[in-house]
Amino acid sequence: MIACSGGGTAIAYDETTHAVTISRHGHEWRTLPGAEAIELADPAAGRSEAVPFAAASRITCERRVFGTGEGVVTRYEGFAAADVAFETFIWVESATGDVVAEWIPLREREGAVAGVRWPAPMDFDRLRGDWTTLITHGQGVMIPNTWPHRPDGIPFGGRYETEGGYMPFFAQLRGDRADGYIAICETPWNAGYAIDHPAGGPYTHIGTWFEPSLGRMDHRRVVRYRCLEGDEASVRGAAKAYRRHADEHGMLRTLAEKAARNPGVDDLPGCMWMHVGAKSHVQPDSEMYDREHPERNDSLVTFEQRARQLRTLRDAGVERLYLHLDGWGQPGYDNQHPDYLPACREAGGWEGLRALADTAHECGYLFGLHDQYRDYYLAAASHDERNAVMLPGGGRPEHARWAGGRQRYLCARLAPDYVARNYTAIAAHGVRLDGTYLDVFTCNEGDECADPAHRMTRRECYGERLRCFEWLLAHGILTSSEEVADWAMPALVFCHYAPYEFQLRGPDAPREGVPVPLQNLVYHDCVVEPWMMDRVEGGEDYMLYALLNGGAPYLIRDAAYAGVDGDLAGAGVRGALAEDIARCRVVADLHRRVGMLEMTDFALIDDDPLRQRTVFADGTRVSVDLGRGTYEIAYPGRTVRG
Repeated sequence: MIACSGGGTAIAYDETTHAVTISRHGHEWRTLPGAEAIELADPAAGRSEAVPFAAASRITCERRVFGTGEGVVTRYEGFAAADVAFETFIWVESATGDVVAEWIPLREREGAVAGVRWPAPMDFDRLRGDWTTLITHGQGVMIPNTWPHRPDGIPFGGRYETEGGYMPFFAQLRGDRADGYIAICETPWNAGYAIDHPAGGPYTHIGTWFEPSLGRMDHRRVVRYRCLEGDEASVRGAAKAYRRHADEHGMLRTLAEKAARNPGVDDLPGCMWMHVGAKSHVQPDSEMYDREHPERNDSLVTFEQRARQLRTLRDAGVERLYLHLDGWGQPGYDNQHPDYLPACREAGGWEGLRALADTAHECGYLFGLHDQYRDYYLAAASHDERNAVMLPGGGRPEHARWAGGRQRYLCARLAPDYVARNYTAIAAHGVRLDGTYLDVFTCNEGDECADPAHRMTRRECYGERLRCFEWLLAHGILTSSEEVADWAMPALVFCHYAPYEFQLRGPDAPREGVPVPLQNLVYHDCVVEPWMMDRVEGGEDYMLYALLNGGAPYLIRDAAYAGVDGDLAGAGVRGALAEDIARCRVVADLHRRVGMLEMTDFALIDDDPLRQRTVFADGTRVSVDLGRGTYEIAYPGRTVRG
């Protein structure tokens, strides 16, 4: 056993099992022995095999003491199936008491390693409802060890920086002991979490996986563990621990900071959201094409019709609104990107689009467009296979899932140039934009490209996407994308939504766990999040989640594709326009007050998952009873109930 310590934390490293025990102030956490594995590729068989670290023929350990901490270095080499060597370095940081785990590649042949499962999960085996695991799938999920459902089908395999993992951390809490830990992945670009929770328990095991970048594990991979104690061993405590980390690493950029750069940010709090389209056209080579009813493949609502709709809403008492317009380009929604211009002629052309923007501004509303710089359609006028993402093996991914038919993926190295080209042209036609939405950037994984002309790692891809947002902000256009991701926080102003995982699936689908607002506990004052307002037939009122999260309300949300992206496909119940406006006004009034403030606290009332409370920096408290469908907003000086 090798022992190291610093900053109030001690670790003990078992040289035989390679398990690590972390001790701090009387609390212990121990990794599961033998759970670490390297996935060695077998190209001939087209698969990979998970090989335990302990299968290496040569393993050496040594204690290392250095200027900022001390720890254990273990070297592994001599795997029968591959000439691979690597080290793990697990050490205690003297300044913080954090435990830092580093996987360090030493030798590999390109394509030899398909991935690494490390560090191992913690021993978290007890059938208790107050032993809980936090994951950042969507807005956030808390999984008690007793939860009756297995969390299957997490998008993108739990990959960080996607819908499956908005933020690169997970946490585990032992409520009976008032202790816990948070595991922060400091190299999240080719990483994610893997979770094993059998239906009903009795355990939850969660660990980290890493994958190669452009075919190689050629940089170190880092996970930081921080112990949580007392009141900090809570949903709020774990989120605030990560918020401090994000601030220290330059990702925490508040809306107030963004407003100093672009004053239009100040116009968003208190808005209702309207998401509608103009033209849709499904190509015959699209998987969505309806051959039995070809008339369903096309639809059109003119810009003038949308302008009349805005005036109707203004007459109905809607004072503040953001209009998000799909399908405004000539090709129609999800077609021929990035060559989407000119404005749709059938809908009114440039003159009609300019008039719609002017109408929005005359009503006191904000106006923005849907756009896309990842999906690279073969029908685009400037499509060139050489600009598409290339895999390390030389292929270029292609599919025909969306309305535009066959597509590849545009290498993000080129995306900022297309953004500048298109938005310069839009401005030249006199269309005054308040914001725009670059689809999928903050929902889908970053791409990697092996083409030598524009070679790009996934980390670099996120940087290029961020450049697109930065260009827009520099030209007075508020930035938006599909969901939220950690890498985008320095320049993302708002999003399409940042919902709980169950809100993007059918209302009868089993839930992964208890919904908790991890994203907003970290970033509420950094990004505006519109929320669904559906009342589910025989189920919950999603308005309560909008209130709990201090978000903006969707007054009108016409999904581009039926049954996709949270469209309830008939399960949602909407009221008359006046009723919908009245419901949205309650949410918008709250958002106008707290939309740019930090969410400072969250708790389950009396430990009941159906009764939840959030608190904001000005003292505003929002309590909801999801079972009864009621809410209470305690503003300083007055209370609103419903």
